[in-house]
Amino acid sequence: MHHPTLCAVAVSLLAALPGAQAGLYTKKSPVMQVDGKDYDRLIAKSNYTSIVEFYAPWCGHCQNLKPAYEKAAKNLDGLAKVAAVNCDDDANKQFCGTMGVQGFPTLKIVRPKKGGGKPMVEDYQGQRTASAIVEAVVQRINNNVVKVEDKNLDKFLSDKNETAKAILFTDKGTTSALMKSLAIDFLGVITIGQARNKESKTVSTFGVDKYPTLVLLPGGDAAGVVYDGEIKKDAMVKFLSQVGAPNPDPAPAKGKGEKKDKSSSKSSSSSKPKAKTTSSETSSTATESETAAPTQEAPVIVESATPIPAINTPEKLIKECLTAKSHTCVLAFVPSGDDEKAKQALASLSELAFKHAQSKRHLFPFYEVPKSNEGTVSLLKALDLGGDVELIAINARRGWWRHYEAADFGHVNIENWIDAIRMSEGVKKKLPEGIVAISVEEPTPAATPEEEVPESTPDATESVRSSEEPAPVTPEASPSDASAADSTESATEATDPTPEPETVTEEEPAQKPMKHEEL
Repeated sequence: MHHPTLCAVAVSLLAALPGAQAGLYTKKSPVMQVDGKDYDRLIAKSNYTSIVEFYAPWCGHCQNLKPAYEKAAKNLDGLAKVAAVNCDDDANKQFCGTMGVQGFPTLKIVRPKKGGGKPMVEDYQGQRTASAIVEAVVQRINNNVVKVEDKNLDKFLSDKNETAKAILFTDKGTTSALMKSLAIDFLGVITIGQARNKESKTVSTFGVDKYPTLVLLPGGDAAGVVYDGEIKKDAMVKFLSQVGAPNPDPAPAKGKGEKKDKSSSKSSSSSKPKAKTTSSETSSTATESETAAPTQEAPVIVESATPIPAINTPEKLIKECLTAKSHTCVLAFVPSGDDEKAKQALASLSELAFKHAQSKRHLFPFYEVPKSNEGTVSLLKALDLGGDVELIAINARRGWWRHYEAADFGHVNIENWIDAIRMSEGVKKKLPEGIVAISVEEPTPAATPEEEVPESTPDATESVRSSEEPAPVTPEASPSDASAADSTESATEATDPTPEPETVTEEEPAQKPMKHEEL
């Protein structure tokens, strides 16, 4: 057989193979297939956070990613969108170019901007595992859940006729991905709030005695209704839908979204209370010609997190964190060389610092401290720390320190630990003698009783908190400038505002974002 004939046979065989000419993901895949024509409507104008893979079917790395990506899509079902664009398709090549795709696979997280406008697009730089992808996306889900406290309960309840309301009573300080997704589903239809068990007035007003408890307030003079079903998305949506239909999303469900959107919009307008028009409802009625040009609105590209600063000399360590006037520092003691735990810990701190910076939240600084640094050995010995990677928070001015004791240095666990410090929850330890350097020029004043922290006892009077104003439970999954906090901490310790709610105590287990039905 001649060589040209062999080539023709090979091409024919390849063309006959299932999926040889198609994309990686079938119609039954949990991953949504998106092209250049419908990206704007399905992703850019959605109320939901999305992660989008730009791939080529022939790419070996893309094929290796497929199982983990599909697993992530299943775990994020109902919480966020997981989509893919086949850049090998001629119709998508120009679009992939406009999105800045230079290699495969490229993953981008697309987060809607509150109040409408261009979405924020961020390159995903994390590990290519299902758990890492889920964690990164959950961190970037917009939070429209209102923090309900005793001091603002009357205000929250006063406007009874604008929209219905629902309050989740919980013993946790964080807002789950499930509650965030429900608030997005019913944006403008039902105001979703969250109250913690320590808000005694709020809890007694509704007679709540177990957690979690979801109470629906239909509005007007109607009595509240207590939800007694499973803590699962579909069941909770059905319960809340008795007072108003959830907003239709631009993304169609199994190719039948246009008809479902119209009927949902109709039922929503006839429901009581009447739902407000949202950006997603408006975009779902756009004509094909209007949605065929996804490049009309260029996405906003968000810079990725930068490494936390390093302290390489004992003099700098003392100056920044160990003088009698030093405020809270978080120190990551890491070995020299290639160490996976060290990389994970530093990456988690970097992402957390970046998140708070973009949200303009002041936070105490984070520092990398090489264990080869002269003086580090004696400090770790004084604190009785001998692990390969050690993470501590230290406040020389107040005379306390806290140790991160979890074995996993993932983002969620470290953020929970940082939040507990900010909220002054959990146990603080007294610094050993000789750790704090005393300034020669300015003697350290004698510690007052409230500044003394008993060893291994919670500090109820002195707290380290952020200096921002009280805000609803709305964690922007954005990055942070850790260094900005130290300049304002002395003022905030004297007049601490109400701290941010998204914290858990050390005793509470970190939430697992892959099980989104957990509250």
